[in-house]
Amino acid sequence: MVNKERLAQTIKKLISFDSQNPPGNEREIAYFVGSYLRSLGLKTRIYSFRKNRDNVLAVLKGRSSRSLLFTPHLDTVPAGKSWKTDPFNAKIVGDRIYGLGATDCKGNLASLLEALHSIVEEGVKLDYDVIFAATADEECGSSLGLIPLLERRILKADAAVVLDADGFEIVVTQKGLMHLKVCIRGKKAHGAYPWLGVNAIDMAAKVIVDLKNRLPSYKKNKYLRPPTINVGTISGGDKVNVVSDWCQIGLDCRFLPGSSGKEILAYLKKVISRHAKDFRIEVQWVQAPYCIDVKHPLVKGLSEAMKGLGISPRISGSEGATVITFLKENGIPAVATGFGACGCAHASDEYARLGSLHKGAQVLVSFLKNYKFNQ
Repeated sequence: MVNKERLAQTIKKLISFDSQNPPGNEREIAYFVGSYLRSLGLKTRIYSFRKNRDNVLAVLKGRSSRSLLFTPHLDTVPAGKSWKTDPFNAKIVGDRIYGLGATDCKGNLASLLEALHSIVEEGVKLDYDVIFAATADEECGSSLGLIPLLERRILKADAAVVLDADGFEIVVTQKGLMHLKVCIRGKKAHGAYPWLGVNAIDMAAKVIVDLKNRLPSYKKNKYLRPPTINVGTISGGDKVNVVSDWCQIGLDCRFLPGSSGKEILAYLKKVISRHAKDFRIEVQWVQAPYCIDVKHPLVKGLSEAMKGLGISPRISGSEGATVITFLKENGIPAVATGFGACGCAHASDEYARLGSLHKGAQVLVSFLKNYKFNQ
């Protein structure tokens, strides 16, 4: 049976470990989690792709060779300086527990550990293997965590649940992501005679306005807002009295399932070429969009587990990029869910509700006991 007090003690301990990323150091929290799982009798291993950047993998053996992966992450964003309490000394006020990572993502990790503890205590033998992977570096791209675990075939599964959401949502789709740097070249001249030059900053400004006033074509998605293009950085020019012959803008493009990075890139080139003749685009990062059928057993199983506990599941989409796409790229169908407090991730004085984490652990136990790969 899920033990609320034990769960509360677990999340308090998890919050006490400083796993801010950057700079990134998951060693202490990883060894605590590994020790916890070994005490339950799970076969556990630590994988590191850089010093102190540890990932915890464990397996709860079932009756067959089928496997279901659960993956929360160990790292947090930096605390910053605006916390009213110590971000590493969890404070409980009523049903709220305050601390860095309470919602993102140590609360979800605590719920999963408690669910596995309950399954082991009850002596339940599941129909499949449960693969546990608490990973490093999620907050900075997962290049030291989930990505190498998948690429090196250390981590393999038939389906996956990413525990990195809040409010009992079930994420079935998410936008794609493309980060780019646009470099525009002009012609330098004296600032007193601007007609003798070609101002790259002026051209960049026209590009930005054009991008803001129109959107690339897209197929509507009931769970997602339209595509977006955010101008995140801009720099250019050498001196106030010189016509700038260079300007760089950094773009964050979010696009929907049904579109591709190639299509977005072609659209951007078309827009930029209206205003600049000499330019180049440097693609820095791309993640494909993702969607899974709402009738998939993962979605049905989680929905039924939540409804069985009087919780209304929220089928939703993610505007941001999560690790779901890394699983898709490796042929693993996945959804994301979680039990933290909505709007608290990456915020000062972050908190989670202990009642929600307790319910979340109960949801996971029910889901684990009843999941069928072919429903």
